[in-house]
Amino acid sequence: RMSWTLTAACPPSAAQAFASLDAVFALAGERIARDPLSEVIRVEVDGLRYYVKRYHGAGKNPLRLWFGRPRVQAEWENLLAFQAWGIPTAQVVGYGLERRFGAFARGALITAELRGTADLGHLARSQDARLRDRRWVATVSAQVADAARRMHAHRFAHNDLKWRNLLVDADARLYLIDCPSGEYWSGPFLRYRIVKDLACLDKVAKYQLSRTQRLRFYLDYAQQPHLDAADKRRIRHILRFFAGRE
Repeated sequence: RMSWTLTAACPPSAAQAFASLDAVFALAGERIARDPLSEVIRVEVDGLRYYVKRYHGAGKNPLRLWFGRPRVQAEWENLLAFQAWGIPTAQVVGYGLERRFGAFARGALITAELRGTADLGHLARSQDARLRDRRWVATVSAQVADAARRMHAHRFAHNDLKWRNLLVDADARLYLIDCPSGEYWSGPFLRYRIVKDLACLDKVAKYQLSRTQRLRFYLDYAQQPHLDAADKRRIRHILRFFAGRE
């Protein structure tokens, strides 16, 4: 059984190239990344560029072949959720998967290129001057805080909220990308995952930003003018989360 969907973000000029899952797996393009489960290629159609992620496996857990969401399905559903929650992300153009005898066989996700963007991880590694611009940092930091707060308010944790998955464009607009591991949680599991998300962000921030900037991020996230006792406890957990694991 095969399912394939083109969204309203797919222009008519690209509809034929992305017409079916078979067509998507037949595409040739520039290889961007590859691992044992998936590959990412970049293709150009009528002057516009797209990222095509093709999965040949369901994920690290073999049970995903039969039960739960395959990784590719989680990725497109999470990106569509971001759009519904008002979190800027890459436009989903097409998505779908094939099952054989009930087991996951293959799947694909197509997103439109976010032109003129760079990920925050790259900016940190290259010592980009924008990270020394307090106004620029404040603008981007507030957007990261807003995106994290929106996710967590929906009981959703990204689970890989690293600087490399945060893109910024020339106008300092932020976009979240690449979220196949995101899941919904509740109770203590949600609280743990929230701390993990915030600790992932701070893992690089503590080397790139001042303590004042990091505090400003947390206050923006918590939407509070000052830290209360619960905030201080959470911050201690965030700071200790990766202790001994770096």
